[in-house]
Amino acid sequence: MALPDVTIAALDGSPFDTASLAGEAVLVVNVASKCGLTPQYSGLEALQERYRDRGFTVLGVPCNQFAGQEPGTAEEIETFCSTTYGVTFPMTEKVDVNGPGRHPLYSWLTATEDEKGEAGDVAWNFEKFLVAPDGAVVARFRPQTEPESEEVTSAIEALLK
Repeated sequence: MALPDVTIAALDGSPFDTASLAGEAVLVVNVASKCGLTPQYSGLEALQERYRDRGFTVLGVPCNQFAGQEPGTAEEIETFCSTTYGVTFPMTEKVDVNGPGRHPLYSWLTATEDEKGEAGDVAWNFEKFLVAPDGAVVARFRPQTEPESEEVTSAIEALLK
C-alpha cells in the first residue's frame, strides 16, 4: 500500500485526490481542535509554508477518538483551523485511527515503528507519520514531538528536492 492508493474523503466530503500526493513527502497527522496539543497546528502550518514549494505537504486527519476532542462538524473544523491557525494544508474527513473502525490509512501507518521500535495504535492526537516521495513510511513521531523540532525538520529535509 502507498498513500496514493488510499481512498479517503476530503473534509468537505468530496473525494480526496490522494494521487495528487504521489512523489511528495507528506506528514500525516491526526488532529483535534479541543486538545492541549492543538497549538501544534501553528507548527504544522509553518512546516507547510516552509516546505510546500519543495515537494512537501502536511495532511491533517481529524479524529474524535481521544476524549472527544474533535467533536465539530466538517464546517466547524474548517472554520476553526482557518481562522485560528491559518491552516492551508489539506484536511480529510474525520476518521477513526484505532480500533475496529480504524481507517485503512491508519491500518497502514500504524505498522510503522517509532524511534523506540514501537508500532501499533496511535497514542493520542497529533501523532505524526512521515511518508517519503516513493510512498514508504519513513518515520513516526509521537504526539508530544513538536512539528518544528529538529527531529521532524531534519527528517523532512532529508526527503526533499
